[in-house]
Amino acid sequence: MSIVASPRSRATGAAYAGGAYLLWGVLPLYFLLLLPTGAWEIVAARVIFSFVFCLLLLTFAGGWPRIIAIIRQPRLLGWTALAGLLIYINWQVFVIGTLSNNVIETSLGYFMNPIFTVLLGVFVLRESIRRLQWIAIGIAALAVVAIIVGYGSFPWIALSLTASFGLYGLVKKKIGPAVDAASGLTLESFWLLPIAVVQLIIVAQTSGLTFGTVSPWHTLLLVFAGVATAVPLLLFAAGARRINLSVIGMIQFITPIMQFLTGVLILHEPMPTERWIGFILVWIAVGVFIVDLLIVAGRNRVRTVADR
Repeated sequence: MSIVASPRSRATGAAYAGGAYLLWGVLPLYFLLLLPTGAWEIVAARVIFSFVFCLLLLTFAGGWPRIIAIIRQPRLLGWTALAGLLIYINWQVFVIGTLSNNVIETSLGYFMNPIFTVLLGVFVLRESIRRLQWIAIGIAALAVVAIIVGYGSFPWIALSLTASFGLYGLVKKKIGPAVDAASGLTLESFWLLPIAVVQLIIVAQTSGLTFGTVSPWHTLLLVFAGVATAVPLLLFAAGARRINLSVIGMIQFITPIMQFLTGVLILHEPMPTERWIGFILVWIAVGVFIVDLLIVAGRNRVRTVADR
């Protein structure tokens, strides 16, 4: 007999996951509020204050025994270091993309991320792949080619975000339930502290640090970057435990949709014909991907009913 989550638990899980993706969707606007702070200082602040927030969270939630248990496992600790490096790349590229008026391209990266994740499953985890998934991958590849040829530029921001977040997800899958969300983010931030310190030193010696020099409101926003980083991750972890992957697979498109609309409607970034063609192809690929998820979810539901 299969164990099925209650409707209330599934609804709560969907709300948690939806909240996480909504917060991720508005991050570009949040980072733009931090101007004139540059991307390198923002990410350094994000690392440092995420670590501080996690320390407070672990202290009040009694999470230190879990951290100590992880530290006693060198192999598991190594995986958290790799996860930290990958999420650092993702954070840095995302902020650079946002502050350089490329929010639309950041959304492209997250539109393509689920499809890249399928590819990782095939070539790294040796998972089987369904026909519709192959079709989605082919259309997405065609979209990238169309953007490069038609728009005349390599979408390095989008592809870097896709690769870094996809590989981050793969590492988290390797880690599994052995590391909870709060402990994972704490350790990942800890490994990144030296990088953040070096970045702050370089910024201080070149353009100069903005922390504490612009206004009290600006300083508070920089400090709050840690909370803005940690809360969506914790919401996502809480949601993922309550709902299945097919639902997560559909909810996750909230983020790139919001980022795309932000870039087009609020920031008025250019959308020439060539870019529209590329995005339309990506959206077709995403549509095929969602259809495949719905088909699989329907089959699983039938099996669950039959097993009762």
